[in-house]
Amino acid sequence: MLSSIGLGVIVAAVLAWQFFVHALSDPTPLAVGIRIDGTQVAIKVPTCPTETVDKVEVFDGDTEQRLWAARTPKSPEGKRGALSLWAADEYEHPGLGQQPKPLPRRLDILLTQEGGDGGGGGVVDTAAARSANVPNGQYWTTNGLMSAEAIDGQLTCDSSE
Repeated sequence: MLSSIGLGVIVAAVLAWQFFVHALSDPTPLAVGIRIDGTQVAIKVPTCPTETVDKVEVFDGDTEQRLWAARTPKSPEGKRGALSLWAADEYEHPGLGQQPKPLPRRLDILLTQEGGDGGGGGVVDTAAARSANVPNGQYWTTNGLMSAEAIDGQLTCDSSE
C-alpha cells in the first residue's frame, strides 16, 4: 500500500512539473489586430508608449514566404503599430511587391522597433477578419474585437513610459 501511495505522489509531482514547465515556457501570445476594408489591410500590433516601429514585415502564415516589407512609417499611428499593409505612401521606405490576390488565409506579421532592440507581431487570420463585421476604430483579434488602445493595453509597460 505504501508503495502505491508513493508511486501516486511521484506521478502527481511529475505531471504537475510538466504542467508548470509548459505553462511558463509557452505564455499566451498577445492578440494582434487586423481589419480588412475592401482591398485595404490594416493591422495593429501591441506597443508601449515610448516604442517606435521602424520596420514591418509580412509573411504567408503557412509557407513563411516573405510577401512584403517596409520601413519608417510616416504617421504617428503607424509609428505606434497601427499600420496599413501594401500602402507605399504611408512609409518613408516602402517595400516592393503587390498585395497577393487572394490574401493567404494567415498572415504572419513582424515589427522591428527603432534601434533594432525588440519588436512584436503575430499571426492573423484574414478569412476570420474578412467575415467579421469589424466596426470603425476596432480590429479583429483571436480574443474578439478590440480597439488599438485595448491591444496596447495587453502589455505591461514601464511606468515611466
